[in-house]
Amino acid sequence: MGHHARGERVAGAAEWAGHDGRVGAPLVPAPRILVVDDDDTFRALLAAELRSRGLATTPAESAAAALALVEKEEFEVALIDLRLPDGDGLELMRRVRELSPTTETIVLTGHGTIDTAIEAMRRGAYDYLRKPCPIEELEVTIQKALERRGLIERNRILSQGMSGPDPGATFVGASPAFRELCALIDRVAVADSTVLVLGETGVGKDVVARLIHARSARREQPFVVLECAALQEELLNSELFGHEKGAYTGAGQGKPGLFEVANGGTIFLDEVGDVSLATQVKLLRVLETGTFRHVGGTREIRVDVRVIAATNRNLAELMERGFFRRDLFYRMSTIRIEIPPLRDRPADIPVLAEYFLQQLNARFGQHRRLTREALRCLERHGWPGNVRELLHVVERAVVLSEGEVLDVAQLPEETRRAMTSHDPGLISLAELESQHIRRVLASVAGNRSRAAQVLGISERTLYRKLTDLGLGEE
Repeated sequence: MGHHARGERVAGAAEWAGHDGRVGAPLVPAPRILVVDDDDTFRALLAAELRSRGLATTPAESAAAALALVEKEEFEVALIDLRLPDGDGLELMRRVRELSPTTETIVLTGHGTIDTAIEAMRRGAYDYLRKPCPIEELEVTIQKALERRGLIERNRILSQGMSGPDPGATFVGASPAFRELCALIDRVAVADSTVLVLGETGVGKDVVARLIHARSARREQPFVVLECAALQEELLNSELFGHEKGAYTGAGQGKPGLFEVANGGTIFLDEVGDVSLATQVKLLRVLETGTFRHVGGTREIRVDVRVIAATNRNLAELMERGFFRRDLFYRMSTIRIEIPPLRDRPADIPVLAEYFLQQLNARFGQHRRLTREALRCLERHGWPGNVRELLHVVERAVVLSEGEVLDVAQLPEETRRAMTSHDPGLISLAELESQHIRRVLASVAGNRSRAAQVLGISERTLYRKLTDLGLGEE
């Protein structure tokens, strides 16, 4: 990868901070800002100033350099000079929005180009600023752009999180472990206790949470999902608890939190193991008292919300290291559901593969079928990505196959490799996971933001996995 893309962020420890400020604490990524300007002095000074204010800033001297960066990673905000040596700032803004629709753009303009700046806003730019502008004014504008981006993400969360039909028809399997899991879900659903869902990435923790809500007395009320690892701490607190007008820079108006939105229903906190200690204290208070305060507020707000949390992290280890509160763990895990990895329930593999194939056949108007040898190959694979990886493998076979029969030859190389070994354990789980992540990264040309979406995890979790697997510098 290019020097200005992922490598700087992995190596730049100053752009990452522990949740509680301690060395070795869980990492929280700073907002990523792209600065596009051909004035070397201005660009360098601006990047340094923004970094000193806690913003992970990447400079680009041209439109071509900027597009190369955006193709490889996602930026929250892009600052774009309207006059560039190799292109028009308006055209660059359009290309950036095509490649990364969630990136907010702020245009920088010199005297005499205000009309063009206004045109940029008509085309979707968040704002424009005259050069040179006070750094404080620019910082406020960036924070407001970040807030708008957060509100858009919040609306996406709400639109996807409200109660829908019982997802039981999509939860399939045949193993004894799967049948036990289904029975446990039915027993847990009728209770109103907090639930902690544990399991590796890709096992279906979100589906289990939706099943519990859909079969509970709260089924007609909201089901709100929040991926905790995907948000900065300030934004996470704002999303969970809401904020008052003026609570922080750029908070132009107050807004309710997701606990208020979920009142009467269920809130699903995914990747709760990545939450900071400070936010853990606030979560504990909600669980114990049913009350909280808006960020920047003093009024007590009472809600009736069932909390389901999930994580793929080892909470026992995090508690030993002081990164997760024991009192929150015990309060959150009144009922614990552990989903076995797919490799431990091989009887579910052919059932899931056939189910995914039926869904894909219906989607593409085809009549593909898996051979017995292909199913045997799938059963022998280690599945480090679990059910999600199996879905991607079947979909890949359907898309790339030219005939109606899907045989071993249509499966990925790392999946076929299991057929040549009498002992699937010869390849370690870490190596299988490494291969899976490498394959996904290769399929998206190294774009870690897109790879995280394919893997179904946050960029922060992907960063941690890459570091654990020794792939952090790739």
